[in-house]
Amino acid sequence: MNHRTRLFGVALVALAFCAPAVAEDYPSRPVTLIIPFPAGGGVDTIGRVIAAKLTAALGQQVIVENRAGAGSVIGIRAGAKAAPDGYTILMATTGASVPANPGYDIIKDFAPIGLIASIPITVQANPATPVNSLTDIVAMAKKEPGKLTVGTPPPPTLNYLGAELFKSLTGADVTIVTYKGTGPLTNDLVAGHVMLAFNTVPPAISNIQAGKIKAIAVCALARLAALPDVPTAAEAGLPGLDVVLYYGLLAPGGTAPAIVQRLNKELRQIVNSDDVKMRLISDGGGPMPSTPQEYAANIEREEGKWRALVNKLGLKID
Repeated sequence: MNHRTRLFGVALVALAFCAPAVAEDYPSRPVTLIIPFPAGGGVDTIGRVIAAKLTAALGQQVIVENRAGAGSVIGIRAGAKAAPDGYTILMATTGASVPANPGYDIIKDFAPIGLIASIPITVQANPATPVNSLTDIVAMAKKEPGKLTVGTPPPPTLNYLGAELFKSLTGADVTIVTYKGTGPLTNDLVAGHVMLAFNTVPPAISNIQAGKIKAIAVCALARLAALPDVPTAAEAGLPGLDVVLYYGLLAPGGTAPAIVQRLNKELRQIVNSDDVKMRLISDGGGPMPSTPQEYAANIEREEGKWRALVNKLGLKID
């Protein structure tokens, strides 16, 4: 055994003894939670709830940092490049691996912490838009091609991919208008600057309840407890329109397993708590506490599904 090999072996032993100590002392300073979307949108709304609960659970402040741009790519890229020490974590959503060259590998460059919730996309309309069902939308789009405007956040969000899937399934000629996030999209939908939206429920729920937005259909297999009278896409005659986002937390790849497990333990308790479950359900979601391994399997399955759709439709998403 040469001197370098001996030193390497000593270092490995030292790391093995240090890892539990690192986890035991973690966190000793504030933690940053990157949310790769603007403030006020659906991801931000839920992310801030989780940050507040993690602050209490960890005994250190969890600070939200909105790093929006390119449909989440900029924030996710920042998360991938962060030090793998547990002091920067990322709020992620399905679709992150769809762009051709995002500058990260969503599987190789991250350590999954755990799932938070499933959030289906809903088709929404301004009350002045003369549609009350998916059938109405398709009929109007075919009668007046290109006139109907559909707002979504930019690709690679599932909102955008859901709108493209809708066009593919129905042959409807609608014009997709992209927004920086669901917050500004919701504002423009209420104001009538866009006629329809493929939107999440959290930023729109108060306007739906106030009658300022019409909820047309839920793009999932089951109705939402928050919108019990709104049919699923299948009930509305379009069973293939199944568009469900999954929210979760990721750490940079190489983060110590003991730190990931600590974060997962706290996250699962938070998602399982009655008040957070009620908040997620009232915001149109389904609580999904999970292990890191279950979240890893979800990422692989769901990202593969949406990449396959992008390839099938020949979409160019940079």
